[in-house]
Amino acid sequence: MRLYLLTICCVIFSFANAADPTYYELRVYNFKDTAQEAVIDRYLAKAFMPALHRSGIKKIGVFKALANDTAAEKRIYILIPLVSPGQLAILSKRLMNDAVYQRAAKEFIDAGYNNPPYSRLESILMRAFSMAPALQLPALKGPYKDRLYELRSYESSTEKLAVNKVHMFNEGGEIDLFRRLGFNAIFYASVITGSKMPNLMYMTSFENKADRDAHWKNFGSHPDWKALSAKSEYQHNVSHIDVIFLRPADYSDY
Repeated sequence: MRLYLLTICCVIFSFANAADPTYYELRVYNFKDTAQEAVIDRYLAKAFMPALHRSGIKKIGVFKALANDTAAEKRIYILIPLVSPGQLAILSKRLMNDAVYQRAAKEFIDAGYNNPPYSRLESILMRAFSMAPALQLPALKGPYKDRLYELRSYESSTEKLAVNKVHMFNEGGEIDLFRRLGFNAIFYASVITGSKMPNLMYMTSFENKADRDAHWKNFGSHPDWKALSAKSEYQHNVSHIDVIFLRPADYSDY
């Protein structure tokens, strides 16, 4: 019995090992107008992000969709690195017991039912790929206002095909090609829970739109990509792609 318990403890410890891939929560606030956007901005900048920083989570990305100006349903994206899925529950409890956070977030927390700060909240939980186990800050030199972040979601027809696409990124060499071509990827991850499954998501970053277009042109014409995408074992592993162009909020960590 003792040996059995020791084995279980070792297994649990192995999942919490610092060398294991990172988890991410991608939190998406949907809002309708500039008034709601302003409340969300104040909440994130003055309450939520400082509280996460105090808890030890330092690299928090906050992004706004470039399409927000014309879209009926506008969105703000928050990317939060985690050491485990359980950290979400711990974080929620910490926020409830954080007096500084509670004071700073009062406007957001105590908003009335007839004047909510957002129209919908979505939470996507992801696990990092083995070949990209941790979040990477972009090596960009230009001002925040010019930077372009590209968030991609690749859906697959079946779970087996989704695993195949992840293999294509890892063992197949797709991540390696992105690195060699300087795509400044922030993360690559498989979605564990979310509204679109099975799927994977990843984010790349660029100095500006022209820089982004040049990188993708080089990628599409690269002989390594042509060879990889032509392999029979990787055919039909993506059924739908969503591409979202983002800009960092002024208070984003990167």
